[in-house]
Amino acid sequence: MTDEDTMNPADTEAPGTETPEAPSGLEIVKRERDDYYDRLLRKTAEFDNYRKRIERERRAQTEQAVTDLLRELLLIVDDFDRALHVDADESASSYKKGVELMNTKLHELLRKQGVRPIKAIGEDFDPNLHQAVTHEESPGHREGEVIEELRRGYTIGDRLLRPAMVKVAKA
Repeated sequence: MTDEDTMNPADTEAPGTETPEAPSGLEIVKRERDDYYDRLLRKTAEFDNYRKRIERERRAQTEQAVTDLLRELLLIVDDFDRALHVDADESASSYKKGVELMNTKLHELLRKQGVRPIKAIGEDFDPNLHQAVTHEESPGHREGEVIEELRRGYTIGDRLLRPAMVKVAKA
């Protein structure tokens, strides 16, 4: 054997450089603890974000279901409104009162849910609230003024539930 084979590797290093000591068992455990703690914090944050996202999605689904139901209900409200505008003779007056009562209850239910009718007649046409079905020349009205409401529109809170179908004046 030569001297090189029996030399300690620490003896062959250049002067002034030190070999890093192997980490002690305590340092390894501390590193693992820090790693596990970091993982715990990340998983906790991921779970919190997941919970918040699921809650937002659940709220959005609920709002969409309510909106869909209210849109369907508005079709029935329209039918009641049309029924009240039909001229009835004396024998149908009790039926008309019943229809008026149901119509009033439906409108009250909508009001409680935050549904409000859109004011259309006499207003300037607003494509965010109105759906122009027809334009008609009308010298007695200004350009773009809504002159007739063909179907009432509604909002729920600050969102459009259904646009008003209107007739708009043109010069």
